Amino acid sequence: MGLIFDKNINKLYESWYQTPQGRIIDKSIEWLIKKLLDPRPGERILDIGCGTGNHLIIFNKLGLDLTGIDASPNMVDKARLRLGQRCTFKTGRAEDLPFDDNEFDFAVFINSLEFLDDPLQALKEAGRVTNKKVFIGVINSISWTGLRNKIQGCMGNNLFNNAKFYNLWQLKSLLKRAYGPVPISWCSIKKDSTLLENMYPFSSIDLKAINSPFSPFLGMSARIVYKYKTDNLLLRSKLKKTRQSLVGVRTLGDLNRTDGAYKDERSLPL
Repeated sequence: MGLIFDKNINKLYESWYQTPQGRIIDKSIEWLIKKLLDPRPGERILDIGCGTGNHLIIFNKLGLDLTGIDASPNMVDKARLRLGQRCTFKTGRAEDLPFDDNEFDFAVFINSLEFLDDPLQALKEAGRVTNKKVFIGVINSISWTGLRNKIQGCMGNNLFNNAKFYNLWQLKSLLKRAYGPVPISWCSIKKDSTLLENMYPFSSIDLKAINSPFSPFLGMSARIVYKYKTDNLLLRSKLKKTRQSLVGVRTLGDLNRTDGAYKDERSLPL
C-alpha cells in the first residue's frame, strides 16, 4: 500500500471528512452501493483501505457480513473500537490480501485506490477474493472537487500531495486491464459543494444521481466473470451389466475358469 496513514495524516483525513466535500461523499456512498452492488443482508463485503470504519458503519446498517483491512495499524485499532465484534479486521496491504479465493461476495475501494502504489495489482487481488462484484468510489480528477484537491496537494497538503486522482476513462481502463472485458456499471452524484455549504457545513445536502464524467464523485462496479467453467456431460448410453463380477479374480487363469468363452489366456481381449 502506498501512503500509510499515520496519526497526523489520519487527523487530516478526519478533518476533510467533516467538510462539505467529505459529507457529500459520505452521504452518497450508501446510495451508490445499493445501486451498483444491490447487496442482500448476510452477504460478505470486504472494505479495502477501511480506515477508521466510516463506510463499514454504513455497510453494517445494510446487514452485511463485514471485514475490513488497512495498512495502518492505527486506523485499524480505531475502527475496531468503533465496530467491535460486528466486523473482522486485519492489517495488511491491498496488493497482497491475506484472504482465500472467492471468500467474499463484494470488495470495495472507497477513497483508497488513490493512495496505492500498485492499483492494478490491488484490483487483481480484489477480484481474486471476490465472487460477485468489485466496487470503486473515487473523487473525480476532472471535477471542481478533484481540481481543488490537486491544488491543495501542490500547496503542501500532506493528504492530497501523495494521492493520484482518477477520471471515468482511467477507471474503466484499470478495470479492463485487471479483469478483461467484464460488465461494468457506473454512476455519479450531481452535487458539488456550494459556497453556501462551505460557509454553513451543517446545511442540508440534497443528492441527485447523474451519469456525468465531470461529477465530483464516481462510483463504478465490475462484475467478476470467470474465464473457465466446467460443464457436466451426461452419459448418453447405458452401461451394460457384466455377466459375472470380477471381484476376487486374481489371475487370468482364474478368469478363464470362470467363463468358458475364454479358453486361452492369450486370447483375453483388452
